[in-house]
Amino acid sequence: MTVLGGGGGAAAAPGDYVYFKSVVPLHKISIGSKLWRYYDFGPKAVQPLICIPGIAGTADVYYKQIMSLSMKGYRVISIDVPQVWNHHEWIHSFEKFLDSMNIHHVHIYGTSLGGFLAQIFAQQRPRRVKSLVLSNTFLETHKFAAAMPWSPVLNWTPSFLLKRYLLTGIQDGPHEPFIADSVDFVVGQVETLSREDLSSRLMLNVNVASVGPLSLPDSFITIMDTNDYSAVPQQLKDQVNERYPSARRAVLRTGGDFPFLSRPDEVTLYLQLHMRRVGVEPRPDLVQGFTRGGSSGSSNDHKDGNSFDDRPRDDGDRSSGGDDREVEPSVSGSHDSDEPIPTSILLANTVLGTDNSARHVSLLCS
Repeated sequence: MTVLGGGGGAAAAPGDYVYFKSVVPLHKISIGSKLWRYYDFGPKAVQPLICIPGIAGTADVYYKQIMSLSMKGYRVISIDVPQVWNHHEWIHSFEKFLDSMNIHHVHIYGTSLGGFLAQIFAQQRPRRVKSLVLSNTFLETHKFAAAMPWSPVLNWTPSFLLKRYLLTGIQDGPHEPFIADSVDFVVGQVETLSREDLSSRLMLNVNVASVGPLSLPDSFITIMDTNDYSAVPQQLKDQVNERYPSARRAVLRTGGDFPFLSRPDEVTLYLQLHMRRVGVEPRPDLVQGFTRGGSSGSSNDHKDGNSFDDRPRDDGDRSSGGDDREVEPSVSGSHDSDEPIPTSILLANTVLGTDNSARHVSLLCS
């Protein structure tokens, strides 16, 4: 049985994650002294959406978005934050990573620390960042630095203590099942991180710094926050909203710290709408040519059995979410009514500027 993490109480890996790992390759590349781990899936002709996780995350935590968005014709790159020890080193290393992949312009989805790193990079390299999606993130690290007076000894702190400290920031149950599953998954990912991985990420979180003004217009920024709770204090999330008053808001009623896992349909829909709004057109015509290497190929490549659609449909290796990739997800987090309104349609109409009542009814009945 496949398990997450290395602890004795590790949970079985979700079926759709097992399937994802069998189809999408994990790439590793050394650039200078830095090792980058990442997934890159979707048509290379499309400007990529790069996903940057928080301290406890890895490239794997966005696997649901990689599957869903790539099937719709978007290119998604999900990264592990490498072992960098200050923000200047992060900017330099991330730029070298993009150069190595011949990527000039990017759209970034960053959660928690990943959102902070995305803003820092956008501030220092404004010509490369075309848009931002910021989730449960912050503008400055002073509060985190004050809460960790022992940060000078991070480099010598044993791995088990770093993991214990990190996991205490994740709210313990009871949770609804989907949120509990998301916590279990991330805890399993934390178990795969080395002491150097953990200490370097914590250093990025406590090195005193703040995001300066961005040249990126607010209209190219989407703020996606959960309304129930997260490890990032509400005061810091409010500062982000105040900094970008004209940014689009994507509010999730619930989802906890990891809505990309607990509310994947809603998050994926918001990401899709953001990409369309900032002018990124998907290439669904290239989806059938996906090979196991993650690149788009010819129609002949589709016959090699390495695309999503050609994989054998084994219920033991796939969760029910695997069949939902081609169905437009519904969003319930942004509507205050108690009525079960299909807000995915309303949201799409609002953001994309369409209002087709007949199509609305047909989708409700389908």
